[in-house]
Amino acid sequence: MSSKSVARKPASPGSKAKLMNGAEILVKSLELEGAEVIFAYPGGASMPIHQALTQSKQIRTILPRHEQGGAFAAGGYARATGKVGICMATSGPGATNLVTGIADAFMDSVPLIAITGQVPQEMIGRGAFQETDMFGMSLPIVKHSYLVWDIADIPRVVKEAFHVAQSGRPGPVLIDIPKNIQNQRIEPVFPETVTLRGYDVSQRADDGPLREIIRLIKQSRAPMLYCGGGIITSDASDALLEFVERTQIPVATTLMGIGGFPETHPLSLKWLGMHGSVYANNAVNESDLLLGFGVRFDDRVTGKVEKFAEHGTIVHIDIDDSELNKNKVVALPILSDVKYAITRLNELLAAEGFDRVKGGAYDRFKPWYEKIAAWKKAHPFRYKDTDDAIQPQYVIEELYRLTKGRALITTGVGQHQMWAGQFYQFDKPRTFLTSAGLGAMGFGYPAALGAKVGRPDLEVIDIDGDGSFLMNIQELATAHIEKIAAKAIILNNQHLGMVVQWEDRFYDSNRGHTFLGDPDDVSRIYPDYTAMCQGFGVPCERIVHKADVPAALKRLLDAKGVYVLDIMTPYTEHVLPMIPANMTYKDVITE
Repeated sequence: MSSKSVARKPASPGSKAKLMNGAEILVKSLELEGAEVIFAYPGGASMPIHQALTQSKQIRTILPRHEQGGAFAAGGYARATGKVGICMATSGPGATNLVTGIADAFMDSVPLIAITGQVPQEMIGRGAFQETDMFGMSLPIVKHSYLVWDIADIPRVVKEAFHVAQSGRPGPVLIDIPKNIQNQRIEPVFPETVTLRGYDVSQRADDGPLREIIRLIKQSRAPMLYCGGGIITSDASDALLEFVERTQIPVATTLMGIGGFPETHPLSLKWLGMHGSVYANNAVNESDLLLGFGVRFDDRVTGKVEKFAEHGTIVHIDIDDSELNKNKVVALPILSDVKYAITRLNELLAAEGFDRVKGGAYDRFKPWYEKIAAWKKAHPFRYKDTDDAIQPQYVIEELYRLTKGRALITTGVGQHQMWAGQFYQFDKPRTFLTSAGLGAMGFGYPAALGAKVGRPDLEVIDIDGDGSFLMNIQELATAHIEKIAAKAIILNNQHLGMVVQWEDRFYDSNRGHTFLGDPDDVSRIYPDYTAMCQGFGVPCERIVHKADVPAALKRLLDAKGVYVLDIMTPYTEHVLPMIPANMTYKDVITE
């Protein structure tokens, strides 16, 4: 299949250029694809590329302080903008440090290109200093891997990598380049088009199955929409809103789908799954028609999969054929780009009289709405507030009030991640960035850096836990030196909170190495984030009393640059509701 590449910068593709070395050809190829920024940590096997990058007037090179931080930052940039994120490292340990970030992008369908330096060709396979087989190592966690064996292939490889990373179901691509190829010189030819035999991702549903969806909607008495990250990836949020306005079907998203449908909309049930709303889980499982758009029936959503939505007819639309009937066998699987499918559904609905103003709200839906309203009233997201101790949920509620929901939020992984999803309201796509599939601690702050670089117009705040934040705290140096005004709120309970919660629920509160403080002085706050931030040249304050929260949050929001707010919270607080692993929505814990 031949296809024009996306976001190309005009230069002289299709013709020869002056004599260039491999590193210069790589950088020029990146420029032709519209690259704006690369998060790159240098080393022996990638030095020529860094030398070439110093000559680029288009690409901003940002030096992370750890390769994993660079990979997460590139992922944050991609998630916030929808563009390809680019990271780079040297061979051996530099390259292997990218693996977690690559896997995160793979699990969450994020377009990412990871470039790694490699030992010279003649040393490959000999156990050379800092040699690792990144081509083989990355195969299970990328859409495609390249080991460049001919300098003349670099322009084609880069163009293909961008095309593969962005097309179909997005994901990461690895380009491994031996050092001798970076130093060789030729007159390169930059191709205009991509030709990949057998690679066709132009999936569009036929009208037949789409008309069947409309027939099912007309028959339904209790329909539900279950929408995932595919809505955001395909830029289908506006089409989804129109579809809901025409059909008046309530919506529950996945964690990855948060922001794909406005959570302040009357038909939003926020998100479902292990720590999702009781009413979303109830409605999805008791619906008679479940429309799954851009989802993958993840175990954290379904619980015991054979019991998930067992009473309803399930429709599944996804661009990845391998996801259809993989985790859950459905009545109507449809292979399609989800934006195309929903847009075409809207056209068909309009032709059948489903008015966008009045919608298709039939009287037969009224008992369903009343049932959902009763669930919402009985089981809102809630917590036991206190007079002085700072409850983490209160912090997030206050942040939402002060920002009016207009901030871009990133998170680490743990309890704070769930509370951010529960107590902040997201009305726009690409404003909640979290490591959902891989669940990688340390994601939050470097992702915030990448997001702020990609969206400097937005207030970007990492809501993190003390355990997760510490894993990539070195990126405060990146933020300070590069003047990237990404901010952080640490909900600090001195423990690995989510693991503690499971210990409390399932292991009689026996602590299996989950205390992060100083065992010789448990009253001491350890580590001291205020002192650590001072060493990085970053403003930080710590608060311990509830009365100080609003003013402290305002100081964070008013800060012009990097700012860290360390908030002490009780480790005894649990994320509720909670559906235990491999259980059903009926087994939910709410107290």
